[in-house]
Amino acid sequence: MQPILYYCYDAYCGWCFGNRDTMAQVYKTYNTTLSVEVLSGGMVINATPKPISLTADYIKNAYGNVQTATGCTFGADYLWHINNPHKSDWYPSSEKPAIAMSVFKDTYPTMQLQFANDLLYALHYDGRDLCDDESYRHLLVKYNIDATTFYQKIKEKTYNDAAYAEFKVCQQLGVKGFPTLYLQLPNKAVHAITNGYTSFTIIKERIDLLLTP
Repeated sequence: MQPILYYCYDAYCGWCFGNRDTMAQVYKTYNTTLSVEVLSGGMVINATPKPISLTADYIKNAYGNVQTATGCTFGADYLWHINNPHKSDWYPSSEKPAIAMSVFKDTYPTMQLQFANDLLYALHYDGRDLCDDESYRHLLVKYNIDATTFYQKIKEKTYNDAAYAEFKVCQQLGVKGFPTLYLQLPNKAVHAITNGYTSFTIIKERIDLLLTP
């Protein structure tokens, strides 16, 4: 059994967007050594959808810190909704991108991280509404996924349940924020690697220490 690196993220997490390049480095370094499992965290789940205007001020004050710390750039189309929240039609929810991830895993289980990074980019740079089915169509083309099958599956209870099961796993792991990494060794022991944005250098040091016989 290969060690498993669990990446707890959320498609609506700005720090996860800033973490894209770091996770790409992690994958490039360890893809032959570790299995990478992406777990959707359910950061934005409300019984009644709430408009972006309720969180826009917080995001407006925070996204600059993410850019400074990570070197990422939030896109103008995304920031329009943050700067004009009362004109925006966004009602953010982590549910649909988590369901989309569950469907994607069935087709390309070894490319979960790439898809997670694409979802983060679609929202935070392209300004696509991940609650809108059409926001996924360009990724279906990219990954050669049949659109009819995909749009049928995201409405099926099986994938909805799988998404909510991932939310629960993140809670059971004790995730307090995103992004968070855990490493499960072949002996089944699970070790916390990060809690929040962490540089690749530190992540590598911690993983290598745990992988050293």
